[in-house]
Amino acid sequence: MPYFVFRVKPFAQIEKLAEFEAFREASSHAKTLRANGGETAGRIKVMFAESAQLAEDLLCQIRDPQPAGDD
Repeated sequence: MPYFVFRVKPFAQIEKLAEFEAFREASSHAKTLRANGGETAGRIKVMFAESAQLAEDLLCQIRDPQPAGDD
């Protein structure tokens, strides 16, 4: 399964920037975009999914927060 690099803007505007077969390449590309001011127009995210559409769906899901401490 491929790794996708997205720019996520306010109001769930998602733009696919790149696709890679290995996490190391995707992570490196995302870090380069962030370092070059890529976050000024949105957050840069790396997603692992079977397809770009599934990756976009995962980005739009609301996740439960992690527990603050021992329960």
